[in-house]
Amino acid sequence: MGASASSIVEAGRDVSRVSARIRVGISGWRYAPWRGVYYPKGLRQADELAFAASQFSTIEINGSFYCLQTSTLYRAWYRATPPDFVFAVKGSRFITHMLRLRGVERALANFFASGVLCLGEKLGPFLWQLPPTLPFDERIEPFLASLPRDTAAARALARDHDERVREPDFGDGVERRLRHAVEIRHPSFCVPRFTALLRRYGVAFVIADTAGHFPYFEDVTADFVYVRLHGDEELYRSGYSAGAIAHWARRIRAFGAGGEPEDPVRIGGPARSRRSGRDVFVYFDNDVKVHAPFDALALAKATARARAVHAGAGRRAR
Repeated sequence: MGASASSIVEAGRDVSRVSARIRVGISGWRYAPWRGVYYPKGLRQADELAFAASQFSTIEINGSFYCLQTSTLYRAWYRATPPDFVFAVKGSRFITHMLRLRGVERALANFFASGVLCLGEKLGPFLWQLPPTLPFDERIEPFLASLPRDTAAARALARDHDERVREPDFGDGVERRLRHAVEIRHPSFCVPRFTALLRRYGVAFVIADTAGHFPYFEDVTADFVYVRLHGDEELYRSGYSAGAIAHWARRIRAFGAGGEPEDPVRIGGPARSRRSGRDVFVYFDNDVKVHAPFDALALAKATARARAVHAGAGRRAR
């Protein structure tokens, strides 16, 4: 790398962004149990994304975790969503779980050549979920360093794809910043050296509520915050009570304002506060019993109400 990671991140800052925004959505949208419960009876499966995107400002694509998607699909998803919509994209498990972050150059090229750049201005953060058996060791920093920080770097990387990508697509050619977030599940990551690495490379530490199954921390390591809510009391299955939604709304509002909650759970030291705020992306993944979409709607309403109250108080103060 010719420049330091921090300078690359700084150079890639989206200066067109006027203010930070909180986005709440769901992880995936194609679930059979949701039909007739969340999705209206008779709604075509082809219309489910458009329906969900009419209620949420963001959705996490998780099919990309299981296999390479195609440019045809990415372009269809782009067309099915409103202009201000944002997708998060889950990185390939071939990279994280099978190669286990070793020798990933060609796999990364295939991933970025597969068509994900076709999402254009709707392309939000990439989520890299590490397996529970992968510890914090010497392979982590090279992986963080290999992640492209903008679409130009992603296109350059993607041109090294192999025959697994039959119809490569490099998007519209417009240069945009790219963001990355890492979700850890092994306790060896719970050391200040890891969060320092994330800050050096501008990568977000995923705040993951997993009903106590995996480490929970709230270190802010980038200029945005990424939250995944997998279940309040039972992983993937339990919903969030009104009290739990209020709890998360308070914490998310603090992150969005550029600070931290009053009682942050951290591995390392505090992050610098940002007067301009931080973008916050929140995804509910407690999909087994159809809790996710309804919990996401409740949290989106709660955070919007909190922001409205805060804005009103600010106007009165002036």
